[in-house]
Amino acid sequence: METVTRFFQAGVGSFFLFGPRGTGKSTWIAQYMPEALTIDLLAPDLFRSYAARPERLLDVAAALPLGAIVVIDEVQKAPELLSVTHKLMEERRDLRFVLTGSSSRKLKRSGVDLLAGRAAMKTMHPFMASEIGEEFSLAKALAYGLVPVVVGAPAPMETLKAYVGLYVREEVQMEGLVRDIGSFSRFLEAASFSHAALLNLTEVARECEVNRKTVEGYISILEDLLLAFQIPVFSRRAKRHLITHQKFYLFDAGVFRCLRPAGPLDRPEEIAAMIQRREFYESIEMRTRRGDRIVLDETIARLARMLFVGL
Repeated sequence: METVTRFFQAGVGSFFLFGPRGTGKSTWIAQYMPEALTIDLLAPDLFRSYAARPERLLDVAAALPLGAIVVIDEVQKAPELLSVTHKLMEERRDLRFVLTGSSSRKLKRSGVDLLAGRAAMKTMHPFMASEIGEEFSLAKALAYGLVPVVVGAPAPMETLKAYVGLYVREEVQMEGLVRDIGSFSRFLEAASFSHAALLNLTEVARECEVNRKTVEGYISILEDLLLAFQIPVFSRRAKRHLITHQKFYLFDAGVFRCLRPAGPLDRPEEIAAMIQRREFYESIEMRTRRGDRIVLDETIARLARMLFVGL
């Protein structure tokens, strides 16, 4: 698959770029910032070097020309680099820093300096239909989702299964976000039944055999990793907060299809029926593109209205 032009706009100045793995952060940087100095912390030698002595970045920056761009990929793996970056921002105002990662959760838990507002927070999401253009297929989007690493794979279903198995489960455990990966895996399956629907935390906790507080923590992890989001109940006017159930959405249709368990008695049409509802099409239309506001992928919205009367 050819390189897709993303609608993402970096703006000016330094910024954090967060997003789930495989959504194209590194590809975007390579495409639009080819001259940047990239420090990829996924490389074992670079990770060992900067984790052991973060101040090495000062020596590297000293040799950079005016107006250079420094990219630190997967910055959450070496949070101590942020203090050095902060120092460089004060001393070398001509430098521009781009700090990428899958989540800010580990950085916040580490208690490190998040640059005191000197870098904007931006996010990278799966493809939008209009980004793919004529190659977009609604059927494939529903079956495999729109995560770039899956869309561009020769065997999308196998890639999707590996993505869910290795990232959504094991990466969460490797980052030390959960202690019991078995309970978390049961939670993912139980939560998949609430996709594009009201989320009852008590029911999910009962199915997972954990307490409600644990489920709330799991939901918080998914939201911090940008793997899921919730939409609160609409209220016409401000009023006292009441306990209400929010709508729960996984970030990608393909991830939902992969997480949704199918037993021997489940018929394919029963699972397929879950996506033949307005709420499911809303889930693939929605993208948090402008700050914290939910905006729609208009191309998918238009196709959905053409397919189903009344959408």
